[in-house]
Amino acid sequence: SISIRPPGQARFKRMDTLGEEYSEPVLRAVLSGSRKHTPRRQAVVKEDLVLEIKVIAQNPSIWSKVMTAKEVANTINYLEDNNLFQYDLLRTAVEDQVNQIHQLNEKVKAAEARLSAIAVLRTHILNYIKTRDVYTAYRKSGYSKKFLAEHEDDIIIHKAAKKAFDEMGVKKLPTIKSLQVEFADLLTAKKEAYAELKKVRDELRDLTVHKANYEELRDLEEKEQRKEKE
Repeated sequence: SISIRPPGQARFKRMDTLGEEYSEPVLRAVLSGSRKHTPRRQAVVKEDLVLEIKVIAQNPSIWSKVMTAKEVANTINYLEDNNLFQYDLLRTAVEDQVNQIHQLNEKVKAAEARLSAIAVLRTHILNYIKTRDVYTAYRKSGYSKKFLAEHEDDIIIHKAAKKAFDEMGVKKLPTIKSLQVEFADLLTAKKEAYAELKKVRDELRDLTVHKANYEELRDLEEKEQRKEKE
């Protein structure tokens, strides 16, 4: 039986222990050109995504038709840089980013809703203040039809403002200044949320791309292994 001792190793290794592809008849056929040699693949710890990809990358015939070498290298670098060596970690990272995007979207929506409410409330407060004296006079007139006819527009606006306060649950009118401060704070919070949202979306895009690259390489490798067994 043929035995070899690779450089740096102390013991010889029998070729027939490496599998059928390394038996003497097969090796002679390969050397004569009548058979193609299929290298024995390095054993891979399936939980180490980077190692798994590096091993698959050694055989470009498996993936070169659907992916470039640069894409494979980028995925390896990304997973290493972000310590994503297990598939569960990769999948969880994607889920976390999706949840964060959902939370940020809700935060933005809440800020926008409150900004709209403040704008409406501010308008009604200003209208209420402008028409308050007229409505007070109208009430003191005993709700005179003549007075109503003369000041109908102001009275309608005043009533609309009071109705809006009731619908909004406003018991005590806030000052215009306090609304302006809250409005400015909300605008800042919304801007910050948008910036964070963009950042998280970019991170999710990268995660999704590299997760898909790994899954594609893994599926191609498994398909190749099934072909070899047939």
